[in-house]
Amino acid sequence: MKIITFYLDPVSPYAYLAFERLPEALQGLSYEIEYRPILFAALLHAVGQKGPAEIETKRQWTFRQVAWQADQLGIPLQVPAEHPFNPLPLLRLLWAAPQMPGATPNRLQCEQVFRYAWQAGGASATDPQRLQALKDALAPKQDPAGEPVKDLLRNETERALKRGVFGVPTFEVDGRLFWGLDALPMLAGQLRGDDWFAGKAWDQAGAPRPGVVRRG
Repeated sequence: MKIITFYLDPVSPYAYLAFERLPEALQGLSYEIEYRPILFAALLHAVGQKGPAEIETKRQWTFRQVAWQADQLGIPLQVPAEHPFNPLPLLRLLWAAPQMPGATPNRLQCEQVFRYAWQAGGASATDPQRLQALKDALAPKQDPAGEPVKDLLRNETERALKRGVFGVPTFEVDGRLFWGLDALPMLAGQLRGDDWFAGKAWDQAGAPRPGVVRRG
């Protein structure tokens, strides 16, 4: 059985859709998921990018696309009242929720947080009363606002960056990274050991190539 590391941030609709789609996409395959919440905004800052929702025309396309994808996949999706929203309270809740300090959250805990953000009829993801109700439901074993949890989230995000993670959702297995909802079929191919993944194609496709470099 292979271990898949799932890097996620509940601010991302693509991470939410990938989370919901994952069991069906990998049906019949032997695997275990390790959920690792990270701060997407820190990834964007590290690689010098804006988020999709920070560029108006890209924001329009993003939410049209995820609405269509959710409809096609039969996954309920309602965009929160504000987006992007600050996901730090949700990320810290996830790291505070496991029974043992430093353990990764389980699927049920991630499901509660994702659906809190994306199945709430367009409610605010940062509403204090809603956040308190979510906290009560998760019953975290640590203080989400405590320094140990903050440090854990920070360290996990830095670890992901060192692994080469640049966005969410990202899945890591066999030392390879698969980014995005549309990468789920590739991930399944890796788990099956398809010929394309067993040969040289992976390395050849990602090999460095000369090209124009934009400056300034």
